[in-house]
Amino acid sequence: MKKRCVIIGSGLGGLSCGVILARNGYDVTVLEQDARIGGCLQCFRRGDAKFETGMHFIGSCDEGQVLRRLLRYLEVFDDLRLSRLDPSGYEVISLGGEHFRLAQGREAFIEELAARFPAERGRLNDYFDLIGRIARASSLHALQSGTSDLGVLAEYQMRSIDSVLDALIRDPLLRDVLVGNLPLYAAEKGRTPFATHAFITDFYNRGAFRIVGGSDAVAESLARTLVRRGGRIETSRRVVRIRCDAAGVRAVETEDGRSCPADLVISSIHPQRTLGLLDSGLIRPAYRNRIAALRNTTAGFTLYLRFKQGQVPYMNHNHYGYTGTTPWGCEHYTEEEWPRGYLYMHMCHEEHPVHARCGVVISYMSIDDLTPWLDTRVGHRGADYEAFKRRKAERLLEVVERDFPGLSRQIDACYTSTPLTYRDYTGTVDGSMYGVVHDVQAGVGSRVSHRTRIPNLLLAGQSVNSHGILGVLVGSLIACGEAVGLPRIFEQINDCLLYTSPSPRDPKTSR
Repeated sequence: MKKRCVIIGSGLGGLSCGVILARNGYDVTVLEQDARIGGCLQCFRRGDAKFETGMHFIGSCDEGQVLRRLLRYLEVFDDLRLSRLDPSGYEVISLGGEHFRLAQGREAFIEELAARFPAERGRLNDYFDLIGRIARASSLHALQSGTSDLGVLAEYQMRSIDSVLDALIRDPLLRDVLVGNLPLYAAEKGRTPFATHAFITDFYNRGAFRIVGGSDAVAESLARTLVRRGGRIETSRRVVRIRCDAAGVRAVETEDGRSCPADLVISSIHPQRTLGLLDSGLIRPAYRNRIAALRNTTAGFTLYLRFKQGQVPYMNHNHYGYTGTTPWGCEHYTEEEWPRGYLYMHMCHEEHPVHARCGVVISYMSIDDLTPWLDTRVGHRGADYEAFKRRKAERLLEVVERDFPGLSRQIDACYTSTPLTYRDYTGTVDGSMYGVVHDVQAGVGSRVSHRTRIPNLLLAGQSVNSHGILGVLVGSLIACGEAVGLPRIFEQINDCLLYTSPSPRDPKTSR
């Protein structure tokens, strides 16, 4: 008889764990409280415009690269159409009145920045050597069965980004440019580990892509694979209790009164919410207190822009704009200072688009700004809330127009979301963009293990291991490895290399 696994949450972590375990003989049921699957992979439509809500671009999808290998293993890759971001500048940083391009590949990256900072060429080489060394140090992130370089990983998990860059790079402006895309992981000065920066830099620098048609294609493909392999996904089933006895989890109970017996449970929702479902004595008060005290990353305010037809040339890069002289500290602001920075991207609605159909602008916003509406729900927050959103939208657009003059005149419609929207749709605490903060000041106390004191309850998702598509998938490998063994999973991933498909197609021109 197959072992029964119940997975709580149908985001990337939950669905990928479901596919891995279904591949390995488990009877898998995924329970999702929303009417739709996908979590941060979800998209939504307004007229003919489609918007992504959480995952806007991916990396390392060329032949042999880490994400391509994982997506092939999960039987997703062949369902995706990818559009490569501009290799000569897939990220553009607007800082201090200048624009800086981050180019794809080690040599191009160094040459682009060394042209502006010639005295730093040698130190840029040292920087990239360190990025590669850290990226290779993790056998999981490199998908190489073997021993990780634990010394390197431990050192750079405990050193902050700014402390390492201060030692490596002399020019303070270059140091800021190198972290100009820090909204990708909500980095905090003096707190975020350099290892986080290294993994993300390596991941995207090897190749950056948008998913043609939207990131929900990943969720839909994972769901099809799971069902094809005998699993089930049940939506509108909110979990209210994880029922345990002295030996472990026995069932998961949902709001509709039904119970799902389980030999294994994987919770891919926020760890604090998971503990709220448990009353087991196996979970010690000290652990509950530690998880309850964990800090979460900042939240965000988002503008979703639908453009007038044929008005806005497609922007084949991500643009980071800052009103001050540094990317650091944008999460701290006064009413008058907001927004101190933003990330602006276009959606890729077709291969090789000439004009953009829609775009998205994201800026940090604290949940504290939404205090009057904390106890409200979507669609029932009142006129004051709508007026608040309009004021913030107008202000954010004013700041974006400093880099993109006349953008407002090219917009056909504008929609908004706040941290409350994110909280209510994704279940993250306080609308946090990326879940639990990794903090060098807190050390290992800021880390959430995939294991719990309950032997058949495991954790997955963006608060475990790391956030981002690669971090979440690596976390899924770790969690599922507890059930079926990591060597077996590595062997299956390597078997997928026997079957290859063409590399992602590049756009004809960069715009």
